[in-house]
Parts: sequence; C-alpha cells; structure tokens
Amino acid sequence: MDGKHMQIGEVAARTELSLRTIRHYEETGLVTPSARSQGGFRLYTESDVARLMVIRRMKPLGFTLDQMRDLLDATDRLDADAGLGAEERAALLERVRAYQREAAGQVEKLRVQLSRAEDFEGTLRARLEQDAHAARG
Repeated sequence: MDGKHMQIGEVAARTELSLRTIRHYEETGLVTPSARSQGGFRLYTESDVARLMVIRRMKPLGFTLDQMRDLLDATDRLDADAGLGAEERAALLERVRAYQREAAGQVEKLRVQLSRAEDFEGTLRARLEQDAHAARG
C-alpha cells in the first residue's frame, strides 16, 4: 500500500467501530471504501475515516440512518461545491444548521440525564458512607 489507504482493521481501531459496524454502514450506503486491494480487501482514506467519525458521533444522539445519510449528502455536496448556485448552497447550509440545532438539543437532554445520574450516584455513595460510619460507631 502507498500509505494513503488503510485496511478495515486500522479504520476500526481509529474510529473505535467494529468491523461489523463498518461493513453495515457500507451495506446501508453511508460509507463506501475508496478502493479495493488486488486481493479484494476494502481500502479506506482519511476522508472515509472522517465520514465514519461523523456517523459515530451522530449515533448516540439518536439520529437515524436516513438522517445520517441526508446530512452526509448535504456536506458532500457543500464540499464538492461543483456549480452550486447561491440558493442551493443556502438550502444545503440550512439542512446542516437544522442538524446542528437538533444535536444541540440532544446534547442538552444528555446533560440533564447525566446530572440526574450523578445525583443518584451521590445519593447512593452518601448512604453507603452513612452506613459505614454507623457500623464503626
């Protein structure tokens, strides 16, 4: 290999996704290996890794595969910038903005859940400390 391509195992290690998950994303059309080796192995580029990282970050926020596909389509078209008119560019940017707003909302919900979980853990810890002091005293 020329250093520009990585096999799926390296991509899995870098993205912390399983081989099975990466193959699933390929089957659903979210990511396509940039090349194949002479032996038929999938070969990926840094761009493919970046795409998988977007997918990985969207998943815990509850985005569907269709939403992932839609966002990636919008960003791909913006990145290509091949003959985009001002109106089309504005529409694509609005799609990305909508996903950003949805992500921000999901992050806020997760912060609330984390705060509640930390409160709960603290309550249990205090209870155990109280019982430990009572057992000594």
